Amino acid sequence: MTSQLATPQPSTTKILLGIDAGGTFTDFVALYPPVSGRPVQVHKTLSTPDAPERAILRGIEEMGLQQALANGELSIVHGSTVATNAALEGKGARTVFVTNRGFADLLEIGRQTRPKLYALEQPPARTKVPRELCVEVPGRIDAEGNEIEELSDAAIAEAVAKIAALQPDAVAINLLFSFLAPATEERLQSALRKALPDCFVSRSSEVLPEYKEYERGVATWLNASLGPVVYRYLSALSQALGTTPLQIMQSSGETIAAREASLAAVKLLLSGPAGGLTALHRLGAELGVQRFISFDMGGTSTDVALLDGAPATTNEGTIAGLPVGVPMVDMHTIGAGGGSIAYLDSGGMLQVGPRSAGAMPGPVCYGQGGTEVTVTDAHVVLGRIDANASLAGNLRLDVAAATRAMETLAQAMGVDIKTAAEGVLAVANEEIAAAIRLISVNRGFDPAQFRLTSFGGAGGLHVCALAEAMNMTRALVPANGGVLSALGMILARPGRQLSRTVTAPLAQLSDADIEQGLATLADQGRAELHAEGQAQACEAQPSVDLRYTGQSYTLNVPWRSREQASQDFVAQHKRRFGYVHDTELEIVNLRVKVAATGEQPSYPKAGTADSAEEPHKGAVPSIERGQLGTVCHAGPLVITEPAATTYIADGWQVQSDAIGNLDLVRIR
Repeated sequence: MTSQLATPQPSTTKILLGIDAGGTFTDFVALYPPVSGRPVQVHKTLSTPDAPERAILRGIEEMGLQQALANGELSIVHGSTVATNAALEGKGARTVFVTNRGFADLLEIGRQTRPKLYALEQPPARTKVPRELCVEVPGRIDAEGNEIEELSDAAIAEAVAKIAALQPDAVAINLLFSFLAPATEERLQSALRKALPDCFVSRSSEVLPEYKEYERGVATWLNASLGPVVYRYLSALSQALGTTPLQIMQSSGETIAAREASLAAVKLLLSGPAGGLTALHRLGAELGVQRFISFDMGGTSTDVALLDGAPATTNEGTIAGLPVGVPMVDMHTIGAGGGSIAYLDSGGMLQVGPRSAGAMPGPVCYGQGGTEVTVTDAHVVLGRIDANASLAGNLRLDVAAATRAMETLAQAMGVDIKTAAEGVLAVANEEIAAAIRLISVNRGFDPAQFRLTSFGGAGGLHVCALAEAMNMTRALVPANGGVLSALGMILARPGRQLSRTVTAPLAQLSDADIEQGLATLADQGRAELHAEGQAQACEAQPSVDLRYTGQSYTLNVPWRSREQASQDFVAQHKRRFGYVHDTELEIVNLRVKVAATGEQPSYPKAGTADSAEEPHKGAVPSIERGQLGTVCHAGPLVITEPAATTYIADGWQVQSDAIGNLDLVRIR
């Protein structure tokens, strides 16, 4: 499929608009040119999952930016859940999987890993490609990249005819060792594009030129099956936006033009959450803080991450139980958000999530027909969300409906309403705390040495409880934290992350050999950015994947020299696994991150009032965030703002810093 999307480039003289389309709300942040003197503008509107572009256009109208859109004064960076939702729901395009003769079961067999080590009976693996959509071809490349059986033109023609008869929307080509010798895959791809010009064709040597045929095959199949879905969405959005520059956030934290994004759908699976970590890193630079444990809690899920400097990326992410070998920010996602539904399981135990009320009907308190208690309803019942708060979509809280729903759950539990609501929050908090332990304690990090940071619309309501659960005494709720992912998108830089498998004993290669391979990848990244229209200079950050000889897993370390890489690997292995080997090291993959270095917008400062108002009296005292002033306030206290709510628990105090962040300190 040939992309028809335009790639006009952003300008620092335009209004920069970040848009994060989530499952429940779509968030907007507008940064105006410095000469305008206008403050940052934030907005939320209910998402429209059936057609996400509708919520985007509605939000632009509600923000009063329609005229700016018509005049070409906007530049948009967008994070989308379209690829994620299609993967989770199994709603990708009809995709044919092409592989070597005898390997039709490659994706079905997988790695035969056990998700539950001690379970005697394992559920069958998710069927990825129906057998009738698997096409085998002759020809073979060996592990050294040598052709040991040719794929003839006649065999290619026969394969193309078989594929055409299956009437696919997309084709994924995954041949053994193609990352060493891509020519055969390229010939197949060329023949398919000529015979089926409307078919989306992906080849593994382009999507993920690395070893491990299963992981490479899954990434290629995901890219192919999601490609038409993403292309249709971005085409519809681009058409609605006209000539407005449109960049898309990638899972790795860099942006990519919409035209190229439609061809790289597998790189968009963590599009939204990556924005939040980008913003947090920039905020840390403003504050002089590098170590954060963050949780981004929205309406449907919570994303947990650890930052020890710049956001880390991983090539071992998963989506819908499938490995995703392309770079993505290193985070852990669980199905616990503000809209997560609470219920009693068959054994009478209280459970929360992963099922969510979503945008429609949403929590019971939204008054849109919801009947099942959610995490948000528990906060409403406990008075932690202002009953008079105005929500996105002009919704008003229906406290009475939330209370009635909680009464039903409380009766089933055999407790009073307050205890039931506290129980819902306790279960949700423990699920998030378990995720925090997974990305910190389980990797050799002490959470007490980090600052807990919450963002997302629901994050501030849980920050104190989670800090206590992790024995942390400091927490931070950033200014505009309810829309931090949208803010991060306009602070991100255009970029690419490229890789190539080399697999050799580290001692057998010289520094010059390795640097030559890294330079080739860097040149490729710069060429792609320049082809996208990025005229500014680019910087390259090289790294390598190392392992002890005989291991199957690798650790990524920055590249400066073989000696330094070896030292960094040993230190990281010791921290991660608790031991080191007296064994030769092996280099497996070369990696390069290339990013544009042009002028970036400054991190917006919200500021704070010179003097503080007294909190409003109520079940829990409350105060608007802008009226906190610079004095300390002790909990319990509810801090309200248009895009989020923060609950300061008893035993905590809060103070607004010079740029509007909430600095929380545990006092007992």
